[in-house]
Amino acid sequence: MGFTLGIIGLPNVGKSTVFNALTKLHVPAENFPFCTVRPNVGMVSIKDSRLNELSKLIDAVETISTTIEFIDIAGLVRGASKGAGLGNQFLSHIQEVNGLAQIIRAFIDQNVSHIEGEICPQKDINIINIELILKDLETIEKRINKITPYLKTKDKIYKEEIEVLNKLKTHLDSENPVRGLHLDEKEKEFVKTYGLLTAKPIIYVANINENTPDELIGQVKLKGLKEGLEVIILNAKLEVELLEDFDEDEAQRFREELGIQESGLQKLAQSGYKALNLITFFTVANRKLRAWTIEKNTLAAKAAGKIHTDMEKGFICAEVIPYQKLKEIGSWTKAKEMGEIKHEGREYCVCDGDVITFKFNP
Repeated sequence: MGFTLGIIGLPNVGKSTVFNALTKLHVPAENFPFCTVRPNVGMVSIKDSRLNELSKLIDAVETISTTIEFIDIAGLVRGASKGAGLGNQFLSHIQEVNGLAQIIRAFIDQNVSHIEGEICPQKDINIINIELILKDLETIEKRINKITPYLKTKDKIYKEEIEVLNKLKTHLDSENPVRGLHLDEKEKEFVKTYGLLTAKPIIYVANINENTPDELIGQVKLKGLKEGLEVIILNAKLEVELLEDFDEDEAQRFREELGIQESGLQKLAQSGYKALNLITFFTVANRKLRAWTIEKNTLAAKAAGKIHTDMEKGFICAEVIPYQKLKEIGSWTKAKEMGEIKHEGREYCVCDGDVITFKFNP
C-alpha cells in the first residue's frame, strides 16, 4: 500500500515547480493554464535523523529511507465542479490520493499571469475549497437519491446512512469541508465509502519569492489558523535553483545565509507524512537497515505484511525495541542480553521508531 499526497492549486501558482523541487524531476513548468494535464508522479525520501544514527550503530552496509509519493495534478479553475477547464479529470485524480497539499500563490512576478487577475491568497484558497465542496455535495446528493427508495424497507442500515448523509449535506451546504466535521466511528465508516474530496487531510503551502509582501503570507497563515491546518512557507523557484546549482551541504549553507534554517521542501514532505497519520518503523537484517511507512495504530502482523505478504500470513512474533532504548544500549546483541528486546504477538500495536525483527513461517 502506497501513501500519496496530491499537489493541487489554481493554474500558474507553482505546482509543477514545487513538484520539480521535491522530486528533482524536470517536468514542464510553463506560464499557461493546464500545463500539467496528466499527473506527474514522484517518490520523495523522508529524512529521519534516527535512520542515520541506527546506520552508524549497526555499521549498515545499506540504508534505505522511507518515502511518500507526490502527485502533481492539473490546475483547477472556478467552475471545475461543473466541468470547467479540466474539472472532471482534475477531480477524479484528487479522489485517488490520500491527502492534499494546496499550493497558494504568494509570489509577485509580472511575467507569470494569474488566472483570476489578481494575487489574493485568501480568494484562491476559497475558490479551490468551494469547488471541492460542490463536488462533494454532488456526490452526497446522488447517494441520497439512490438510497431514499430503500427507506421504505425499514432496514436499519438505510436509516442510519440517511442520517449521516443529511448531516454531511447540512455541513457542506454551509461551505464547510467534511474534515472539520465531528463524526463518531460509525459515521466515519460510512464517510470512507463516499470518496469525499474535502474529507482528505490538507496542507496549505504559500509559494513565495523575494518580492512577497508579509500581507500575502499573513493571509495564508490566517486561513490555516482558522481551519486548524498546517501552513508551509516555501520559495519553490529558489529551492529548484539550489538543487540544480549546489550539493546538499552547500544549499543548506546558502539557505542559512538567507535566514532560512530548514528546507521548505523537507518541511512539506514531513508535514505530508504527518497529515496522512503515518509513522515509521525500522528493520535490520544482515546489516541492511530499512525504514518502513505504516499508518498509526497498525498491528504487528499487518506491519509485517508491509514487508511481504508471506510474513503476515506466517507471522510468529515480532522482536521489538524502541529506537531510543537501542541507541542508549548501543547494540542489538547487548540489548538482547539485557532482556530489552521484547517478543510481541500479532496484536501488538507498532509504535513510531520501533526497531523490529519479524519471525515467521515461510
